[in-house]
Amino acid sequence: MSGAMRNKVHRKFKMRGYTLKVEALTEILSFVSRFEDAEDEALDLLLDELQHQSLQLPTRLVKYSSHKLILIVSEAAVEETPTTPNSASTSGSNKSALRIIDAFFIPKFRYDPVRKIFYEPTGRLPIHGDASAKATLYRDRFLLLLQRLSRDPSFTKPAFDTEVSQFGSCEISPIQSLVGRIGRSWVIGVISQLEDGHFYLEDLTAAYKITTGFFSENTIVLAEGEMLLDGIFQVKTCGFPPLEDRYKSLALFSGLDFFGGGILTKEENLRLAELETSAVNDMFVILSDIFLDNEETLGKLETVLDGYESVEVVPSLFVFMGNFCSHPCNLSFNAFSSLRLQFGKLGQMIANHQRLKDHSRFLFIPGPDDAGPSTVLPRCALPRYITEELQKYIPNAIFSSNPCRIKFYTQEIVFFRQDLLYRMRRSCLMPPSTEETSDPFEHLVATITHQSHLCPIPLSVQPIIWNYDHCLHLYPTPHTIVLGDRSEQKAFNYTGITCFNPGSFSNDSTFVAYRPCTREVELSAL
Repeated sequence: MSGAMRNKVHRKFKMRGYTLKVEALTEILSFVSRFEDAEDEALDLLLDELQHQSLQLPTRLVKYSSHKLILIVSEAAVEETPTTPNSASTSGSNKSALRIIDAFFIPKFRYDPVRKIFYEPTGRLPIHGDASAKATLYRDRFLLLLQRLSRDPSFTKPAFDTEVSQFGSCEISPIQSLVGRIGRSWVIGVISQLEDGHFYLEDLTAAYKITTGFFSENTIVLAEGEMLLDGIFQVKTCGFPPLEDRYKSLALFSGLDFFGGGILTKEENLRLAELETSAVNDMFVILSDIFLDNEETLGKLETVLDGYESVEVVPSLFVFMGNFCSHPCNLSFNAFSSLRLQFGKLGQMIANHQRLKDHSRFLFIPGPDDAGPSTVLPRCALPRYITEELQKYIPNAIFSSNPCRIKFYTQEIVFFRQDLLYRMRRSCLMPPSTEETSDPFEHLVATITHQSHLCPIPLSVQPIIWNYDHCLHLYPTPHTIVLGDRSEQKAFNYTGITCFNPGSFSNDSTFVAYRPCTREVELSAL
């Protein structure tokens, strides 16, 4: 086997987060050699089979013998063959088009303001970080938006004595430089409550008390104002840092895998983009709040499955987002064995729909009140004890983290299940402006996209694992954001980003059918 093929195998496996042992590489090359002129398809089938077992397999294959690896390869070859026109009419595109990325396997990048580059920290990321990790969390959020703002022509100082607008220069000043300055200045900082009832605007240099608050604590804002004699910064205008087009971000930092789906060459991206445009039959069905302990909810879910079982092309993916129980699975919850049986009942229900079982994939994302070690974000997948009964009927069911990411060919999709709208409104320092819109969901979408973060509310309201805050970053901006929320079903396209909330299936009988090829959102209800 040529060196080029060896390099291709190494690259494709590294993109998925696997490191190959020498014996494993030899077995893979032997397997690929059986498929002359179809090596890429054979590798995709293998990687897709490994992706199915992503929760069981470690990210390093050195612990697995080459015999076990080739057994998985052989099973993949038997069970999945390249899509033919006949099979495409049944199930849409092949399964290797989907890459499901667990939050805990997303690469972490930090920005160096001196060298003006992103770099990947070395070493492991402990779940229980030290005290400095909390400060680093805020520093990384601030530097991420600051470097984005530094490229905006409206907030940079002209290099030459060119004409400026009637509003003058909007050059950003460090907060420390406001001492003794007369007149208005533009600053960027984090709204912090350093004293009870008193809010401060701080950056990496200093912090000053402000007389006007906007949005929620810990929000990063741009503010125009002037320093008063008593040392208080009086804000006149306040807003979010402007967005940056995702393609501009990707062009500036090419070669960095922010999303976690792997780095592709230009030729591979073009090939995937072409396949994506032809995948018109692919559809994702997304449901949130599926109370398995409620017979009415199970009846409605069976109605949905019956409907999609009878269509000509079954959906490629079903996404079931929590909560999966009508009662919070907290310390007082003592019905885990019953919940385990209810998951088994769900698995049996899915298995009774043979076409869906054979041709669709099922992804489960935990909700804020589901079983797990804690309510901190990101949340790990549902415990194996709870899901074992379901996997007896649906062996290829996928249980991922919250949030979770999916890469469909070249399209990047983020799933997040959290009652965020309610918490954001409770944490607001001031009601948002109604000049552009009065829809709370549209304000929520604008907030998380401009903040480049899924949950920009205080850590006291929603705790986050300090070393894994990067899993909630939205930079570069993805193509689609799915916000599972108990609030009313909504869809909103904001600056080219498709955002929608499928609503609460148990309470409102609502769900969403999403076509990734055209990014069309079908708001559905029973």
